[in-house]
Amino acid sequence: MTIHELHPEPGFTTDVFDRDAPPVLTVDPGDTVVVRSLDASGFLERQHSPGEQRPTMFDGRRGHCLTGPIDVRGAEPGNVLAVRIVSATPDDWGWTVAGAKDNALNRALGLTGAPSWLLWEIDADAGTATSDLGHTVRISPFLGVIGMPPNEPGLHSTIPPRSAGGGNIDCRDLTAGATLFLPVTVPGALLHLGDGHAAQGDGEVSGTAIECPMTTEAVLDIVTDVPVPGLHAVTPRGRITFGFDADLNAAMTEALAAMVTWMQDLYDVDRGTATALASSVVDLRVTQVANETWGVHAVLAQGAIT
Repeated sequence: MTIHELHPEPGFTTDVFDRDAPPVLTVDPGDTVVVRSLDASGFLERQHSPGEQRPTMFDGRRGHCLTGPIDVRGAEPGNVLAVRIVSATPDDWGWTVAGAKDNALNRALGLTGAPSWLLWEIDADAGTATSDLGHTVRISPFLGVIGMPPNEPGLHSTIPPRSAGGGNIDCRDLTAGATLFLPVTVPGALLHLGDGHAAQGDGEVSGTAIECPMTTEAVLDIVTDVPVPGLHAVTPRGRITFGFDADLNAAMTEALAAMVTWMQDLYDVDRGTATALASSVVDLRVTQVANETWGVHAVLAQGAIT
């Protein structure tokens, strides 16, 4: 096993997905990567006051500032890339904003004036973040974006999550100890990492979490035999399946259908029995409502069925 380090320097970052972009790092299956990413906006310097605009990696940024792409030798469409998160360590600062966009949700919430910003001091050792207004929250760091480009030519937005290849999943359960299984979309996988979140609630309701730079250690591997098709994860809290769609009902159905399939395999039961079991123990959670394509994840907690 080899350990590789990757830093968010010019030429090693991007703000779009592009299957034709050359990789900035090539690794073997089973290798470990230690990847540093800037915050989603790509700030090159920390803010000193809430909402302060500092220099960024990209002028006229099109999407999240991501580190990559990383080529995994031998990865091909039809395989699944396993991304095991060993650790996720935020920098010592972050930000959150509400009301930054004119959309239906913000109008319904009455957020039609100037955006509301919070600037956070993050203490990773203590596991806390404290805002400029004095509120302290527990942190649970993870990456909002772990994903690959679509297998179509051209430049693709990093904002909507995709059932194939993942991307802007924004699932707060993908913390240290979690393994995310991503269906490979393009040869080499071309994995991108970024959009660090020190803390986020299910839904990411303002459109941002505690956005921060992050250092992530992950083991990358290729698997060919998985119990459930599509995007899924095994985390310290349980098993997770995902659904993404512009229709929240469709996203829910996608996540639930995958979980029922997984439970059929786990417990050797028919589909109706698996659905009945799921109704007793599976939680459906709104992953995020911020990214044009809604996300739902189904969670089967560890030890829920014995």
